[in-house]
Amino acid sequence: MVSAWPTGTWSIAEPGAVGFDPARLAEAVAYAEAHESAWPRSLYYPDGRYVGIVEWNETGPWSAIAGPVRERGGPAGVILKGGHRVAAWGDTARPDMTFSIAKSYLAVLAGLAHDDGLIPDVDAPVRDSVPDPLLDGPHNGAITWRHLLQQSSEWQGVLFGKSDQVDHFRQIGPGADNSRKGEKRTLKPPGTHYEYNDVRVNLLSYCLMRLFGRALPEVLRERIMDPIGASRDWAWHGYDNAWVEIDGARIQSVPGGGHWGGGLFIGADDHARFGLLIARGGAWDGRQLLSERWIHAMLTPSPTLESYGYLWWLNRGAAAKPQLSANAFSALGAGNNVIWCDPDRDLVAVLRWIDKSAVDGFLLRLAAAVRD
Repeated sequence: MVSAWPTGTWSIAEPGAVGFDPARLAEAVAYAEAHESAWPRSLYYPDGRYVGIVEWNETGPWSAIAGPVRERGGPAGVILKGGHRVAAWGDTARPDMTFSIAKSYLAVLAGLAHDDGLIPDVDAPVRDSVPDPLLDGPHNGAITWRHLLQQSSEWQGVLFGKSDQVDHFRQIGPGADNSRKGEKRTLKPPGTHYEYNDVRVNLLSYCLMRLFGRALPEVLRERIMDPIGASRDWAWHGYDNAWVEIDGARIQSVPGGGHWGGGLFIGADDHARFGLLIARGGAWDGRQLLSERWIHAMLTPSPTLESYGYLWWLNRGAAAKPQLSANAFSALGAGNNVIWCDPDRDLVAVLRWIDKSAVDGFLLRLAAAVRD
């Protein structure tokens, strides 16, 4: 079957016609449906605590919720093969919070800035193009765009009421130990230490907004989401105190997740289109929306973490799964939310609200369902 580009409606294909074992694919979908996230649908526990604060063992002065929170839907997902929709479950149009998947959208926005010449050199200090007191001093002044994109900046400061210290010693993934999260530690030179730190990612977002001189959701909609046929239902919300003035206009900076509320509220269908764009090298139906050179750089392992590129997760390093393509990559968000792409097989899968312990089980079942 010839590959497709989704238009206003999806091209639907029978699994067997695009190289799937239908029974095994159905098993993978059933597995996803049966392993719903343990997070409460309200995103608040009965004692009033927000799920993110519980997830990361967070207390103290920077844990206040600063942006909107929306009750989540149930398990949902989409599987694309060759651009055809071969499986879907749940409400795939519902615009739910998506947490750190927003970081991967920020990486694409940085790519647009690079393609436009606004970031001609990712190894140049950020303050060269975004002069701002947040980047003053010998430590913060040495931070480059690459450092921010690879989460190795070691930036120090307070942004929109949140200190970088809130995510010191933070760990994510299986076996994460956040017993020391929020303890102050000695910072290392920029570019030498990986740390998953939402305040520093929010700094990247703020700097990109300053660079474009526009709200990032506007840039994303105009340059990426509208050209790929995404819905008009998604929205990117900032914190209540994240409004700044640029050239006389009042603009809200947006975060790279829902750690303290806000972030990207979007549906599985729109995620699937976005994933397909990246899996196909930034091209969409004959139009190059994002340069191939940026896609390559974005999906290149970082020197401080081999399984991480520019805010995308890679199937590389010690945590790599040999049953999956070495070129596979993911956008991941707590809860759990996933955009998984296998460009070698022109395969994209989106998962909404699957239990974090079941993500690998689904992906392995999906890979096993593809006939060689």
